[in-house]
Amino acid sequence: MLEFLEIEDPAVKQLINFVFLAATGAIAWHGLRVRNEDGKADFVHLLFGCIAAFYFFAVLFQDVLGLIQLG
Repeated sequence: MLEFLEIEDPAVKQLINFVFLAATGAIAWHGLRVRNEDGKADFVHLLFGCIAAFYFFAVLFQDVLGLIQLG
């Protein structure tokens, strides 16, 4: 995922991956858990929460754990 940055140090790659996981995980959690005043989920929050969750799991399984190859 970070090939365009041409970073050689694996520790720096892992640090960037963990920062990305923390950010997308927080966005996904907020997007999927937030409710409006009526107690219902807003479509836009759910949409962006699902997109963030997809990227979270894609980076987790591909770059961090190395279990799958996307693309």
